[in-house]
Amino acid sequence: MPFRPEDLSRDPAVLTEMALALQGENDALRAEISMLKTLIFGTRSERAVVICAEQLALGLGGEDAVAPTAANDDTAPGTAGRKRTKARRNIGALPAHLPRHEQVIEPSSTLCPCCTAQMRRIGEDVAEALDRVPALLRVLRIIRPKYACRACEEAVVQAKAPARLIEGGMVTTALVAHIAAAKYAWQSTLYRQSQILAGWGLEVDRQTLSRWMKSAAQMAKGLYELQLKTMHGFERLFCDETPMPVLDPGRGRTRTCQFWAHATDDRPWKGPAPPAVAYVFAGGRGKKEIAGQLAGFEGVLQVDGYAAYTSLAGGAKSSGKVRLAYCLVHARRNFVKVHKTTNSPFAREVIERIGAVYAIEERIRGLSADRRRAVRQAETKPLMEALKARLEAVKDGISRQSTLIKAIDYTLERWDGLTAFLNDGRLEPDTNAVERSIRPIAIGKKNSLFSGDEGGGETWAILASLLNSAKLNGVDPEVYLTDVLERMVSGATTNDQLHELLVWNWKAAREAKRAAA
Repeated sequence: MPFRPEDLSRDPAVLTEMALALQGENDALRAEISMLKTLIFGTRSERAVVICAEQLALGLGGEDAVAPTAANDDTAPGTAGRKRTKARRNIGALPAHLPRHEQVIEPSSTLCPCCTAQMRRIGEDVAEALDRVPALLRVLRIIRPKYACRACEEAVVQAKAPARLIEGGMVTTALVAHIAAAKYAWQSTLYRQSQILAGWGLEVDRQTLSRWMKSAAQMAKGLYELQLKTMHGFERLFCDETPMPVLDPGRGRTRTCQFWAHATDDRPWKGPAPPAVAYVFAGGRGKKEIAGQLAGFEGVLQVDGYAAYTSLAGGAKSSGKVRLAYCLVHARRNFVKVHKTTNSPFAREVIERIGAVYAIEERIRGLSADRRRAVRQAETKPLMEALKARLEAVKDGISRQSTLIKAIDYTLERWDGLTAFLNDGRLEPDTNAVERSIRPIAIGKKNSLFSGDEGGGETWAILASLLNSAKLNGVDPEVYLTDVLERMVSGATTNDQLHELLVWNWKAAREAKRAAA
């Protein structure tokens, strides 16, 4: 509704308040329009070198200016005090464990062009190139001979038929594991795999592939539950969630369920918790779901600012058992959005201050927990205290309608959790470990569009947990799942030995066996 001159107050203070309110509202609307334009047309990168690219191009800092310190997973070139990470390539040294196939190329003639005498071999040049043999789909014929005694003509012996993952089916465990790895580790949908099999002359519909996946998940469910329980036994756990559309028969549309991701990773300080992720499929996103999943967990839960985690930590049942450590990257992300939409100098200042914190984190990565804490107390704590003082000082002069005040409020309201890493060298300043691990789920659901039903969601959670944990431990997920399922199906590994199949134990056993050989 437009203002008319006669409706306006004559009090300067009231007019000033109205002007500030309108300015804040206009800023918020402009920011929303800019954000929508960015989502449609612009880049979504949060790297500091991208955020401040325009200012850097102008050379406002003179010839000696350097790129802003990178935060989170950024790799800002030219950052002072940071060594450039060398690219990992196999140039000149292809992996030794790969089999070698020799192809000898002889000259068209070994007779001397001068005197026509037979020439002798005096040496050779060898060059290696990475090659690929196309996958081979074959039929495995299992033959079990029968033997009878001619003397008594009564006794007949025959080997027992080997146990199979899908009894009476036409598929081996190895092919089931291949399809599972392609879908849940590498995000190739069952529809695409059905087409690939058709290219080999084998017609298998998606429903059949889905049943194979369900059988594999049912077989591996005990191992999955043991992995989740083992991860909850450590004192630090990352957690995040992402929506999963599920078909809702009879309603003509999907309903929204959730994938919760639980992750551990103590590699930054060489701690006991291995890199692992376990996904939990649930019907909702509330406190009830996460409280049920973490019923036996006690320790520090590193999360974003979602209210369900705050409610969980403050609940009567978990009071004192679960402590929250918030994600500094999520707080930074709010200021990145403000800077992109309003070009706020203060938002850029906050981004650069947080970048200085991550420059220290990069330097102490891999040190012991005690050493990390000592450096953080000496160097990072003053930076964070100065940042808090700046946020509080700027907060009072900003309209409550502006997007910047929301970013400031988010940070200050969670300050204790955002700075928990200063007092504990075992903690990380962010939840990057779980955000990286939930990315395969996000890509997979984008490719698949939805899960067929809740059973399909549970199958997805079980197999994706085992396969992506294998990837985190540097293990071929297909090889791992094939061996695990074969051991379970054959009975070579019993239920009381499941801990041997946890991927970090499985890998250690293989490496020990290889070293002994």
